[in-house]
Amino acid sequence: MTPFEKSRLVDAVQTNCHIADARGAADLTLCIYLLQMREFYRWEQGLAAQQPLSRDAIAQWLSDRETLWESLEGRDYEPLPIGLDRVEPFDVDAVNARLQPHGLVYGAGYVAAGRASFVLAQLEHAGRRGELALRVAGAEHARGLSAPPAALQGSTVLLRRVSLQRWMWEKFEAWRLKRLPGPFKAALDAHGFVRDGEQAVQRLAEAELEPLVLHEIGEFDAGRELGPDWQALRAALPSRRTDLYVRAARDHWADCRVTLPSLLRQHNDASLHFWFANLEGVRALLFPRLWPAYAAWCAGDGGAALRDTVLRGEAHWRRMCLHLLALHRSGAEDAPLRIEQCFGSPQWTLH
Repeated sequence: MTPFEKSRLVDAVQTNCHIADARGAADLTLCIYLLQMREFYRWEQGLAAQQPLSRDAIAQWLSDRETLWESLEGRDYEPLPIGLDRVEPFDVDAVNARLQPHGLVYGAGYVAAGRASFVLAQLEHAGRRGELALRVAGAEHARGLSAPPAALQGSTVLLRRVSLQRWMWEKFEAWRLKRLPGPFKAALDAHGFVRDGEQAVQRLAEAELEPLVLHEIGEFDAGRELGPDWQALRAALPSRRTDLYVRAARDHWADCRVTLPSLLRQHNDASLHFWFANLEGVRALLFPRLWPAYAAWCAGDGGAALRDTVLRGEAHWRRMCLHLLALHRSGAEDAPLRIEQCFGSPQWTLH
């Protein structure tokens, strides 16, 4: 691939990123929008995560970006120019088959119902974990507002090292404002925060690559049981709020099935602390039973309460996800509303 061909490809992927952002940014809460825009600005300008920002510069950038999004309203995603061909942007396997010999990796998918995400990056590593192909991305050439550190694309797990590092620094900056005790502080301490704060953040980011893989393995296992109708279910949901609950139910199933049992078996204390540092929002509301089990583990019960809770959780969230799927497959006109009403029922919360 010549530099010119690579430049054309980068431009096409970045254009699709902008189109996705134009379509999806309005669905974000104001807080999430501002946090993601700040991080995206740093990436686009090549600024380090801890580098101070100019308020005037970022204000002008925000205005320019929103003007760009307005100009892209109604525009379709572009096919990707690869050699003499133009490949559909969601044909991830076909794109990567062409790009891997050139040391590049591509990702495309949906981070929420109707909200697409794209990335083009350097390929650091390609391997396998059982039935799954594993690709680790390095420096990112094109990306959008949403930059999930890991994604499952069919039978491929894409890990984004740079996005993980930036996300970790964002969490660290937020924690540093108050320096409260808790699971995030415990995870930092496990990586030597007292001796060297910045290096501890870097070590934490590197260590969390493996738990991300574990979660995606859990997602893959759950996806095989749920089948392709799960995506149709999410697309039919009546609100973003309902989608958050549906995603949280499947996330809990995946983590109770693979992530948490694996971390407990490995005695991976640092990653267990970090997992609980991210138990917030809807996921925390749906599974309050986890917190007393975590407290018992911290108090020295050897993980007995946590193992019991995870075992119960795996059965509970599997049952609930299959129930949602049955409602969707019923074809009833009120199925989306009945799915939404599930999350107001006490049986959904695992105490």
